[in-house]
Amino acid sequence: MNVKLDDRLAAVARQIRSTTHIDIGSDHGGLLVTLLNQGHIKYGIAVEDKQTPYDNSVRALAGLPAEVRFGDGLEPIEVGEACSLSICGMGAEHMQDILVAHPDRIPPRVILQVFHKSEILRKWALENCFHLVDDHRTAGKRSFTIMSFVKSKDTNDPAYVNLNREAALLFGPFALNRQDEQFDDRLRREEAWWRRLDRLTPSSAKRLQLIRSVMDDRQLKPLPQWKPS
Repeated sequence: MNVKLDDRLAAVARQIRSTTHIDIGSDHGGLLVTLLNQGHIKYGIAVEDKQTPYDNSVRALAGLPAEVRFGDGLEPIEVGEACSLSICGMGAEHMQDILVAHPDRIPPRVILQVFHKSEILRKWALENCFHLVDDHRTAGKRSFTIMSFVKSKDTNDPAYVNLNREAALLFGPFALNRQDEQFDDRLRREEAWWRRLDRLTPSSAKRLQLIRSVMDDRQLKPLPQWKPS
């Protein structure tokens, strides 16, 4: 069976090279089908906790070196069973819940794809000795952040060296360290949006402060003040 992945899942697939790989929330099983067909993994384990996507994955993976397990997150996984794990298309809080529920069952490599609040997962990784080795946003109007982590015995992640920790957690340390016009444009547009508001919550005010700090470091000029016509 051949599957054409959308851009966000194709970007995840490019991050994965493994022997046994787990995909939690497999939906239609397309990611594992692609990884197996392209030889990026040797064996796949799909995990689903809802009947319809479970059935979809069973059909998609039939005849391939893979299996589908019914269960919640890492609950149906054995300790040391896999080399890598992906979770895509869920909220950051839900992903964090899955990871903290069975920390001993998390493989040494983790790939997470999230729409927003990626800082929650970067913080989880720092607190659990998973080093960030890749962190980027997909292109397009509805962009996703894709992060790859590897387990380490070192509590200090080198990705965060010499960076403002709060800003690096919020935006990603790699984004702060590289020249990226898309990232710069996003910072300037968000700063202008917050600037238009009359009142900010403490968390929003802190976010705006961090945005301006990063803009200053990158020598970015704010967008002109918007005026109603």
